[in-house]
Amino acid sequence: MGQSTKTQPPLAAPGSGVPAAVRRLRREFDGLVHLPGQGDYDELRQSLNPAVDPRPALVAEAAGPADVRAALVTARDYGLPFAVQATGHGTHVPCDGGILLKTTRMSTVLIDPDRRTARVGPGTLWSEVIEAAAPFGLAPLAGSSPEVGVTGYTLGGGLGWLSRAHGFAADSVLRAEVVTAEGHVITAGPDSHPDLWWALRGGGANFGVVTSLEFRLYPVAPVYAGAAYFPTDPGRAAHALAAYRDWTATAPRELSTALLLRQMPATAETPEPVRGRRVLVLKAMHAGDADHARSLLAPLWRATGPALWEDFAVTRFGQASMGGTAVCHLDLLEALPDPVITTLAEAGGHADAPAQTIEIRHWGGAMAEPGPDAGPIGHRSAHLSVIVNTDVPGLPEALQPYATGGSFLNFLTDPTRTHTAHTPADHRRLRQIKRAYDPANFFRTNLNIAPEPSADPRTRGAAMA
Repeated sequence: MGQSTKTQPPLAAPGSGVPAAVRRLRREFDGLVHLPGQGDYDELRQSLNPAVDPRPALVAEAAGPADVRAALVTARDYGLPFAVQATGHGTHVPCDGGILLKTTRMSTVLIDPDRRTARVGPGTLWSEVIEAAAPFGLAPLAGSSPEVGVTGYTLGGGLGWLSRAHGFAADSVLRAEVVTAEGHVITAGPDSHPDLWWALRGGGANFGVVTSLEFRLYPVAPVYAGAAYFPTDPGRAAHALAAYRDWTATAPRELSTALLLRQMPATAETPEPVRGRRVLVLKAMHAGDADHARSLLAPLWRATGPALWEDFAVTRFGQASMGGTAVCHLDLLEALPDPVITTLAEAGGHADAPAQTIEIRHWGGAMAEPGPDAGPIGHRSAHLSVIVNTDVPGLPEALQPYATGGSFLNFLTDPTRTHTAHTPADHRRLRQIKRAYDPANFFRTNLNIAPEPSADPRTRGAAMA
């Protein structure tokens, strides 16, 4: 598969090599090394996932690609767990007792307006790419928050408000510079290590540390975007969801939408008309004319009634504040049958509803039409997703008969379900590529894809660690 399957050295007992690892990094590392109780250790070790409280042996802030390799090789040689983090949005497995590599300082953006591409470092945020591309009338396939890191988002698939028009962010990746588990620095693209290039575009952080990522940008004129808030109750919610189901069947791909059943906070920052209220929210972004967008959205407006408040406006893509819903539960659906509508309306449509926010989002469009060399983003046939931001007893069980059973890597919070983010065929191929590039499963402090079993018992034992 284009990479040696040489067995790595036997791993030392976890934690036994920490003092030696620290000494080596002090010599070879240009960035900052933080130990427990020192410097910014407690701030840097944190994930944005409140369920994860990592306690790494040290936090290393990389100053450049050489630091990435130094940290990786040190962790490997001394048998320490290893994890990479830019913003911490995608951290679901703690790097306890290991080396947590922070790439935040490696934030670079190079725009090629003629080729319509961007090349970024591993610590780059979407806000930085959006700002750099805007003067050329271009935009990346960024997600709901500009403060999310580009690399982790893209390796996990990348679903954004331009994805119905242009596809998943991972599908736009042209090439990547990668440090492999053996410490080799290679470039993966369609003409070099194409198997690794395929795996990176949806397989997550399982195959190496990406130190440079190049991807396509797209011409984007001002967009019409925002949200409208409507009063709701279970009856109104069910009526609106049924209308949305019918409407999405013919919605053009330049229009991305979501319906939310949401309890608004009773705070001074919340607009007074919706403050403290249970509402139905229509979110939309239209990559085109505002009047045309309003006409396309008119059937939904008729189904939901006059808005209590709205903030739709013509704006630059980078200025559109779309927000997102934290994922406690996710289901992908190929349809929205009446029993699902009834369940969701009851769970989120009345004042004492158990769910704070339920988001029903329209997928499809270019996401469902991958090219022949598209990466392993599973379940492209999904028409809608349902995201719930709180634990609602009985709701997952009620939705389960109607869901595909699949998930999406960017939205996955349970590491035991990583396999559900890909089709069975793609998962098998990912495990084969994992065996070629990381047979000992060095990159395992993540949403892990284990390598296909090896005939070598030493490698097989390490991969199961």
